[in-house]
Amino acid sequence: MKVVVFGATGTIGTYLVEQLLAAGHAVTAFGRDPSRLSVSDRQLAFVQGDVLSDQDRVRAAVTGQDAVLVALGGGLRGRVRAEGTHSIVAAMKEVGTRRLVCQTTLGGGDSFDNLDFKWRMIFRLPLRWALSDHERQEACVRRSELDWTIVRPAAFTDGPLTGDYQHGFPGTARGLTLTISRADVAHFMIDQLTDGHYRGRCVSISY
Repeated sequence: MKVVVFGATGTIGTYLVEQLLAAGHAVTAFGRDPSRLSVSDRQLAFVQGDVLSDQDRVRAAVTGQDAVLVALGGGLRGRVRAEGTHSIVAAMKEVGTRRLVCQTTLGGGDSFDNLDFKWRMIFRLPLRWALSDHERQEACVRRSELDWTIVRPAAFTDGPLTGDYQHGFPGTARGLTLTISRADVAHFMIDQLTDGHYRGRCVSISY
């Protein structure tokens, strides 16, 4: 497939790029600084741009792609996730690219009930702006009328790719570790390119 990754130089995006290339896909990496992407491959192209201000480059990046993977970061306060995703969605609708897999966070929407007391307090205090940014991002995707999947991962770790994690559990689920490796997040997002089970749905993932 031909796949573009937004947030390609971030902590999830780098795993997405590496795993996509390893699986034989043609990858377009979108980011502000190509030097932050250490991998090189004949199947890899880089589009340098700012997702908030370079709409022409966003449009060029999504044109002709089979799928779009969004793994934008925005720090504690947020903004980039929601506004950047709005720009990506607008460009996809303009050029006719349909498949969108967007990474947000466990704690968004009804998955807030999966969190333990510690994480609820974290999202209500230091991460409240980041959670709000994710929720606005999700709202943008849900109303896009694209062929979308929203992936809500638990807290990231630097662990290995295992392929062994829980997904699709309800907000009432308990006993989760509330962690997952970045490599496994990328693995699950890439699986959604060919697995239609969660199309048009928000799906939580955790160990």
